[in-house]
Amino acid sequence: MSIFDDVLQSGQFEEQPFGPHEAYAGILLASSACDGHIADEEVQGLVTILGRTRLYQHVTPQRFGSMIDRLLGVLKRGGPEQLVQKSVPVVPTELKETVFINACDIVLADGVVENDEKEFINDLMVKLEIPADRAKQIIQVLVYKNQG
Repeated sequence: MSIFDDVLQSGQFEEQPFGPHEAYAGILLASSACDGHIADEEVQGLVTILGRTRLYQHVTPQRFGSMIDRLLGVLKRGGPEQLVQKSVPVVPTELKETVFINACDIVLADGVVENDEKEFINDLMVKLEIPADRAKQIIQVLVYKNQG
């Protein structure tokens, strides 16, 4: 056991739970990374989506940067699955469908939907409690949107 283990086990550096801001952005970041890499188009989509979402309207650039750093740390340590696991319970009910739509849009942004991404979206649909028929409608509209 190292000296860090002694300190970290004392609970002094326990990670704070996510709030709605981290949860929403965490799901979108996880959707960008669910295939093992983050494409430039996915990053652009993530930044655009968060920039126009009312939830972030009054978040300062410094707080936003700190939040993204924290989310990237969770992603690096535990992967997209852990990011989703920490995020889903905190997403406000009224934003569950919205975050699902935006996650699908990010996955479709680079024009290729890999098996990992399909599995991620299907799992996200279940965790966010989006009915399958509604999810199909959403995905169909986004496919049309991204054709042009």
